[in-house]
Amino acid sequence: MERSVEALERDLKSVRKYYGSGKTKDASWRESQLKGLQNFIVEREEEIVRALKHDLGKHYVEAFRDEVGTLMKTLNLATKSLKKWMAAKEAKLPQIALLSSAELVPEPLGLVLIISSWNFPFGLSLEPLIGAVAAGNTVVLKPSEMSPSCSSLLATVLPTYLDNKAIKVIEGGPEVGELLLQQKWDKIFFTGSARVGRIVMSAAAVHLTPVTLELGGKCPALVDSLSFSWDREVAAKRILVAKFGACAGQACIAIDYILVEKGFSSNLVSLMKVWIKKMFGENPKESNTIARIVNKKQFMRLKNFLTEPKVKESVVVGGSMHENDLFIEPTILLDPPLDSEIMSEEIFGPVLPIITLDKIEDSVEFINSRPKPLAIYAFTKNQTLQRRLLSETSSGSLVFNDAILQYIADTLPFGGVGECGFGKYHGKFSFDLFSHHKAVARRSYFTDFWFRFPPWTLQKLQLLEVSYNLDYLGILLVILGLKRSKRSLS
Repeated sequence: MERSVEALERDLKSVRKYYGSGKTKDASWRESQLKGLQNFIVEREEEIVRALKHDLGKHYVEAFRDEVGTLMKTLNLATKSLKKWMAAKEAKLPQIALLSSAELVPEPLGLVLIISSWNFPFGLSLEPLIGAVAAGNTVVLKPSEMSPSCSSLLATVLPTYLDNKAIKVIEGGPEVGELLLQQKWDKIFFTGSARVGRIVMSAAAVHLTPVTLELGGKCPALVDSLSFSWDREVAAKRILVAKFGACAGQACIAIDYILVEKGFSSNLVSLMKVWIKKMFGENPKESNTIARIVNKKQFMRLKNFLTEPKVKESVVVGGSMHENDLFIEPTILLDPPLDSEIMSEEIFGPVLPIITLDKIEDSVEFINSRPKPLAIYAFTKNQTLQRRLLSETSSGSLVFNDAILQYIADTLPFGGVGECGFGKYHGKFSFDLFSHHKAVARRSYFTDFWFRFPPWTLQKLQLLEVSYNLDYLGILLVILGLKRSKRSLS
């Protein structure tokens, strides 16, 4: 729904005023909104799945695995843990602070803007929303216009489960997004491309608004020449389901390319051929298992990648494209040119390049020669290589012998570093992201540090010095005149 600037500003003023009433800070309000979100997911599961099928061609099981199920898991945790998350935490003070105490008190930030992406239309909208309402904020959510059925469901149905005075869903394209960014917010949470992320940051700078950016980046996997055939098969299956079974590779956490030793590449390709057939059938297009490309623009972008002459020559598995159905067969490339677009841009589609190296240890240098990835997936039992990847590379997350596992675990923060974004969420990390942890300190009138007040003397300087070093014996010696400073105040 398109909105005028005046109508938008009027709505935001109303929501901000509602936040000022203090109602959203109550535990009962937060619990009611989390319960409303739970009811939405449970009661509207069929509609959610249909919308995902319509916009992205997601299979029911994939939709449940990646969005419905993960959201229920997050909501169960938030509902169970809310009181604990809201509670003040003691901040320990040194012993010298006699008759004093301190604590950290989480408080909501205020009015929050969440701009979500199209590839996980419900997960990337509601996961941050859960954290924002659990923290007691009022929220404006803008779903992506590129998944219109999902956006419409969020805009028309979700509000019937929530407090409309505090939480609003606003649909629209880039023009609406631009209008929203011109407003004053207490926090902006954005999931999308680095190009738009820069626009978001520029707009936020006007009001010095804190921003969380979830931007993606090319995620590499490396596959060591694992000793046992069982390990090799498991690695191949986990890679394939993470790439072709996660919204057809249109997820920012999907694998963008694989690094292997030259001698192992043919073995890996053969394994993947076998498992592509086992997972997706002889004719993947008719299997109803692989999601479609989200729209024609994205399809043509991928088609242009694959029709580059030298890239086309590197296709060893798949490669067929059906424009009318927005379907691209699971496709594997072997050693496409490193300067091709498919190796420099995020793929966001079911195309998996394999790059061969002289030795797998060279993967560290290869990864470091490119922008920091959102995730690195390393399939290896080599402890030395694992330690090198841990200490010598930088990424949002590092997963050994699996992929996308870190997205599901509530106890792990999800987020990027460098060009793939900043800020982390999921589980309690979402609550913390949308909270300000206010420092609260209390002192008694019965004790004081007399040496912190002028007039200044050399002894007071000594006492400050030993106090900051928490040297309790030193404090006693200075007071008794048994420890003298070589300093001079002149």
